[in-house]
Amino acid sequence: MTPRASMLPAEIRTARAEIASLRDRDFADKFQISEAQLVAAYIGEGVTRITAAPDDLIPRICDLGEVMALTRNASCVIEKVGTYENYHSGQHASMVLTEAIDLRLFPRHFISAFAVVRPGDNGLKRSIQIFDAAGDAVHKVHLRDSSNVDAFNRLVRDLAVEDQSQEHAVEVRKPTEAAKADPEKADLLRAEWAKMTDTHQFMRLTSKLKMNRLGAYRIAGEPFVRALAPEAVNTMLHSVRDETVEVMIFVGNMGCIEIHGGPVKNLRNMGPWQNILDPGFDLHLRLDHIAEVWAVNKPTQRGDAVSVEAFDAEGGLILQVFGRRTDAKDHRPAWNALVADLASLAIAEPAE
Repeated sequence: MTPRASMLPAEIRTARAEIASLRDRDFADKFQISEAQLVAAYIGEGVTRITAAPDDLIPRICDLGEVMALTRNASCVIEKVGTYENYHSGQHASMVLTEAIDLRLFPRHFISAFAVVRPGDNGLKRSIQIFDAAGDAVHKVHLRDSSNVDAFNRLVRDLAVEDQSQEHAVEVRKPTEAAKADPEKADLLRAEWAKMTDTHQFMRLTSKLKMNRLGAYRIAGEPFVRALAPEAVNTMLHSVRDETVEVMIFVGNMGCIEIHGGPVKNLRNMGPWQNILDPGFDLHLRLDHIAEVWAVNKPTQRGDAVSVEAFDAEGGLILQVFGRRTDAKDHRPAWNALVADLASLAIAEPAE
């Protein structure tokens, strides 16, 4: 998708007024603009451009009290209610680590940010919205009734940047990297995979072998990976709920990964969407976008890390689910058994 640079802010506002019911992302897609361009069109009308640097922004978000954190990709949205605390800065990756809000932030993708105030059904709605170079949303923070509005107002005042133009330049969105593998290195991949002691070593391994995650999965074979049918994700969610297994669900994009740690209680299917609607935790998953699913086993010093990972048709990672270990209980054995029971993808036999 190439944004329409010719659509002026005034034109965006006029079109938006005529189609007020669409969500921002859906409106932006309909008119082939970026979501950041849509938000920027309202600068001076409830929107203020602010610094996007995590080291400046996240500590101020910590002052807001209870908020809702939202991260999404094209196929999945995760929303968690809690407070931002325990911020750890990093040049390449930063973190927010609390029981409810668990984030991995990648600063090089924090290109623009806006403080947004809009009228809602029950008064003003306030949010912080962060975007990447293509104008796609990296992360959003929505204030709640109990949030500290004075702290929000101070954030807007102190972090506002000099440029408050309604024009917003974006880059062309980079396509998803397709699966990349080298079958001639399959034996080396498996040998090095077996030596891993931490899940974070996996990406370094694939990079060294000039592969990526999905490409490696396609050639590794058992016992490291097992292909599952696309419907296995929905089956897995129902089993996690029914067996009261606590999990870690990772949903993200290039700039942010948001993690839910805990149970899944309330599932509600709506058309192509499967939804988790739990107190303080919502997840919205497009089941029809799931093209490949893999059960993955990575060795670590604390035992095997078993995951279920879903990809879209372009090879983009939609979400990952792991078993959760807490001080009170290790849910991983139950999770491992649950994943083992998921049916392998049936491979059609060639016609004779």
